[in-house]
Amino acid sequence: MIRNIFLFFLLGSMLASCRTANVLMNSRKELRVATSAPLDVLFAYNKDYEYKIRKNDKISISVWGQDELSVGSIYGVYNSNEIYGKWLMVDANGMIEIPKIGSFNILNYTVTQFKDTLQSHVGEWIKNPIVDVKILNKEITLLGELRAPQVHVVDKDRNTLLELVTKSGGFDFYADLKHIKVIRPSGDSVVNAILNITRSGDYFNKNIQLYPGDIVIVPSKRNKEFDKRIATIVPFTASVSAFVLVYKLFTTTSK
Repeated sequence: MIRNIFLFFLLGSMLASCRTANVLMNSRKELRVATSAPLDVLFAYNKDYEYKIRKNDKISISVWGQDELSVGSIYGVYNSNEIYGKWLMVDANGMIEIPKIGSFNILNYTVTQFKDTLQSHVGEWIKNPIVDVKILNKEITLLGELRAPQVHVVDKDRNTLLELVTKSGGFDFYADLKHIKVIRPSGDSVVNAILNITRSGDYFNKNIQLYPGDIVIVPSKRNKEFDKRIATIVPFTASVSAFVLVYKLFTTTSK
């Protein structure tokens, strides 16, 4: 009787555990599709890549010695932050309002192009102006089986996968290194790649460049849920065994 009760509870625990789904674990069908797809050309190594200004970017402008032209200046404490705020936001049309210059469309400009253009405008009334521009919201997000998944604010345009993984504390024990997903904005849409970093060789297709806006998802190995169920079942079986032992001792001493 006790044995039947034990088997009933054991089976119930396993079935209940099977309902638990890991949102960062790919299904077998998804994995087959992903591993057969070639790496998109947008993920190929590009030594000349430069970040292009996007809608909703936050931008600071610094003009040396000209606080009235600066927004969030890096050149000094006493600047125009109190008047204009610490950054300018690129609106839905790619426009920003630059002090003394007015509305300016900078959508898809690189930082270098914007600096050169700004320098040209400011140079009309300031000799040899020193101008700096910074994008404040360049971020790369790492999720999933990492010791410290987080959003990284980056200053560089080009970062590598393993560089950012290291900053996230490294891969966790259950990380599925054969199906790492990278999601990348491309215009008004997104593209994604599935990486297998366990293969030998092919370095640039494993440790790919990550760009601001990328999202990296490190899924779990399929045995993670099984291990979690076992961890739950083992203490339960130990409790049942202890109950059986006490029951036997009680029934033996009662005779």
